[in-house]
Amino acid sequence: MTPRSGFPSCCLTPRLQTPQLLLCCVTCHAVLCSLVQPGLEARARLVHLPSNRSNQEQGYCETEARLASSLDFWTLSSENLMAVLPVDPVKENYVRKVKNCIFSIAFPTPFKSRVRLVAVSKEVLEDILDLDLSVSETDAFIQLVSGEKIVFGSIPLTHRYGGHQFGIWADQLGDGRAHLLGIYRNRQGEKWELQLKGSGKTPYSRNGDGRAVLRSSVREFLCSEAMHYLGIPTSRAASLVVSDDEVWRDQFYNGNIVKERGAVVLRVAKSWFRIGSLEILAHYGELDLLRSLLDFIIQEHFPSVNVQEPNRYVDFFSIVVSETAQLIALWMSVGFAHGVCNTDNFSLLSITIDYGPFGFMEAYNPDFVPNTSDDERRYKIGNQANIGMFNLNKLLQALNLLLDRGQKHLAAQILEEYPILYYTRFTELFKAKLGLLGERKGDGDLIAFLLHLMEKTEADFTMTFRQLSEITQSQLQELNIPQQFWALKMISKHQLFPAWVSQYLLRLKSNINDSDSERRKRMTTVNPKYVLKNWMAESAVQKAERNDFSEQAPTALEA
Repeated sequence: MTPRSGFPSCCLTPRLQTPQLLLCCVTCHAVLCSLVQPGLEARARLVHLPSNRSNQEQGYCETEARLASSLDFWTLSSENLMAVLPVDPVKENYVRKVKNCIFSIAFPTPFKSRVRLVAVSKEVLEDILDLDLSVSETDAFIQLVSGEKIVFGSIPLTHRYGGHQFGIWADQLGDGRAHLLGIYRNRQGEKWELQLKGSGKTPYSRNGDGRAVLRSSVREFLCSEAMHYLGIPTSRAASLVVSDDEVWRDQFYNGNIVKERGAVVLRVAKSWFRIGSLEILAHYGELDLLRSLLDFIIQEHFPSVNVQEPNRYVDFFSIVVSETAQLIALWMSVGFAHGVCNTDNFSLLSITIDYGPFGFMEAYNPDFVPNTSDDERRYKIGNQANIGMFNLNKLLQALNLLLDRGQKHLAAQILEEYPILYYTRFTELFKAKLGLLGERKGDGDLIAFLLHLMEKTEADFTMTFRQLSEITQSQLQELNIPQQFWALKMISKHQLFPAWVSQYLLRLKSNINDSDSERRKRMTTVNPKYVLKNWMAESAVQKAERNDFSEQAPTALEA
């Protein structure tokens, strides 16, 4: 039986590091990542987060390194994966049941029609891939990111995995429309896996056509970059190309099939392994392969775990449990609902991957569901923490096949701590959103009280916290809510609002060595003014479908 998590009802939304607004993507010559930092005066700026320090042992010198101006000597490698992890011996590309391997070799299928580059992330190209932005204007780049050609060293791979979808084992799933082009080691010594999404059929396509459409691709491109700038671990989007190839889709699952255009996103991540990567091996009893894959993942991505230690899988599980709690708490802090929290969409590195029917909550509603096909509301925003527990339990079931009795007991105890870890992360993030310092007994109640008022008044989630970051304590004390703080005015109509304000102001007085201006400054760094709400994404999609990519160009908005 799946353990119950028992989360408090208030745990429905927590925080964000350096939250910043993504303003949409680009034309061929423009750049997506024009973001606005909250708390700055009204001006747009291109934000570059600090890169990691140079890896001197590898001989990288960031300050002196030059960005590549072409793809002529720019290479990828699949060697690191293929040298350790077995590849399907069948080389033909047809849909089939695959066993006893991690990858199948499959080449992308080029589009038949004209291909156009419509979005590129300058930061991903320059800071991750060491490519000058001008490279995106070359034919070689468009051929690479559309799947028409591959670069030297690349052997395209498609990953075999399974998963529980909507709580039910779905057996073999895998990369049905994605191709892993290879690994790039950049000048900081970081390894990044490059994957095309929408690039054609693979052995794992099942009944699909292997394609992605412009609509969903625009959404993924925008949201992955938005999440990055909100400080949430995520895969990144490097580019988006669109074709004139016809792709037929039933967008609302109502039998109304419409013609759309095929598109491909080049996305990058440190790893694309997910819980389902291990589940499929456990399900078919491929235990030697399960052990090999786990050891590889630990060696590559969990440096704090000694791969020689007998308890390494327990240590690995402990980290995944902790970081999954952190990730979901971060989702909640910005009102983000993933929409399809299946085990095949949950990263073992605890990053956000596989953007599908996601959504950012507008009016605060713990029952918010962005996925129209989720009839049972399984993945509603208020249930994401519980789903995290479910998914971690499925991970533990796979790991248990490699654990002895004592290790199983330790791992079970670790999983039991997940609700506490999540609630702790949630509370910390929400305290920061409210500008609270230190520890006080009633902090959880204060947070829950506000969320209750927001739910009853249907107040805007994002703007409530942003406006609390801007209003002064004296304005709150006098219950004098200026008109521009419209979200707070909505909450102020509730009869219990004065009681909450009194409790909040009393709590703020307990902040040591703090001032009202410092509180507001601190809160504006964790409460974004903008998130990628559905109407924003939909506006960009509708214009893109008319070949108008203006909403994906840098735009000056008030911070």
